[in-house]
Amino acid sequence: MSATIEVLLTEPIARIDPNVYGHFAEHLGTCIYGGFCPGDGSGVGLTGGLREDVVAVLRRVAPPNLRWPGGCFADDYHWQDGIGPAGERPRRINIHWGEVVETNAFGTHEFIELCRALGAEPYICGNVGSGTPRELRDWVEYCNWPGGTGWSDLRAAHGAPAPFGVRYWGVGNESWGCGGHFSPEEYAAEYRRFATYLRDFGGAELSLIACGPNGNDLDWTRRFFTALREGWGRTRIHGYGAHYYTGNRDAGAGTATDYTDDQWYQLLLKAQGMEALVVQQRALMDAFDPERRIGLIVDEWGAWHPPTPGRPPRFLWQQNTLRDALVAALTLDGFNRHADKVVGANIAQTVNVLQALILTEGDRLLTTPTYHVYDLYRPHQGARAVRALFAAPEVAFTHDGAERRLFGLAGSASTRGDTLTLTVVNPRIGEPIEATIHLRGDATAREVTETVLTHPDIRAHNTFDAPDAVTLSAPRPLAVAGRSFTHQFAPQSVTRLEVALG
Repeated sequence: MSATIEVLLTEPIARIDPNVYGHFAEHLGTCIYGGFCPGDGSGVGLTGGLREDVVAVLRRVAPPNLRWPGGCFADDYHWQDGIGPAGERPRRINIHWGEVVETNAFGTHEFIELCRALGAEPYICGNVGSGTPRELRDWVEYCNWPGGTGWSDLRAAHGAPAPFGVRYWGVGNESWGCGGHFSPEEYAAEYRRFATYLRDFGGAELSLIACGPNGNDLDWTRRFFTALREGWGRTRIHGYGAHYYTGNRDAGAGTATDYTDDQWYQLLLKAQGMEALVVQQRALMDAFDPERRIGLIVDEWGAWHPPTPGRPPRFLWQQNTLRDALVAALTLDGFNRHADKVVGANIAQTVNVLQALILTEGDRLLTTPTYHVYDLYRPHQGARAVRALFAAPEVAFTHDGAERRLFGLAGSASTRGDTLTLTVVNPRIGEPIEATIHLRGDATAREVTETVLTHPDIRAHNTFDAPDAVTLSAPRPLAVAGRSFTHQFAPQSVTRLEVALG
């Protein structure tokens, strides 16, 4: 089976904003307590207590930003509960995620400490659903004003005399659902009211992010911006955050680890829907914002499987297989291909929840196949995306008694200096594809190195007894060069080709 890939080196798209490789941590299940922090969080508080092993492996994939505290949790979170001596912080009920008791041991200072340890920008999602503009405004002052006010002096008294300089602020989360069940018009009014009071305290130029739609809901976006336009010149808005889950339950694609060949393909087809969201949402936003001053963000995305037997269903713990790795690769490639349209994204979530990069159990840790995709795609962060054209026979499969078709090869390309990074997904089960790669432009390939993520079993995943069952191959030099060369892409794989250009 043959295919072609044309890399158009003289047709740049845009710089790939590193923020599209962002992450998300919510007070949900064991993401925070038992994930980023050991045990129940009793050792956290102002003296520290982060898991050094989690921080170390996450730093390797260079997280550009981390979104917190939610998610649904954000719109019932009152930030003053999470400051001051840990033993004096009030205990609250987590109404969204199992009605467990939230100790508030992990709060603003601990989050900033985590971001600094990771080298990530903090992205705080504020409470609109049950909060007030004053509450969110005070949080900004607490974080960002240098000193000499009640809130900034309190921050200093809690051990942080220097301001945190938090730039990214979400004005509510999922306001169409758990964040208040607003209509687009109602949320536009709330957004305008809240944004009025969120100022650039201390010189930290804020980036205010509005709640976007659930999936590719164009009606929500149209109605929100139509309502917001009434105060267009007086409303500060810098980002618009959509959510898109590759929902396994509505896709009919089995479970996290038990699925047929056709269900493998069906979930990958569902993941392709992200590209339509990016293209169509941006086009609609352009009608209101032709200069693109408001960036499109997808601040929650990932595979969402049915509940795992034996696990609390509201903790959203799920295993992560090779199929999830391809979902991640397809999504990131789509962001790369549309680097001119999307400026940020956050996979849900980082540890122990949904499409996690890391799973922990007691003091043990493993990295998932999705983690290895982020490792594989590191060279794309901040690089210049260039057009790449893929031509390969489509994959035919059956779902709900009807024939469906999936792409034969997909991927993205970027350049940094004299290095081309080409990432390619071959979705075919058991079938390699040989592709002729043409470099269009003045450059030629001097050296090519291949790194692959694959496994003979499409349901393969890492466990604490076998943590490296699915992992990256060692980089392998290829005996190819020139303006055109052929390469065989392994079945059910994600491949990175690093090409030294001359």
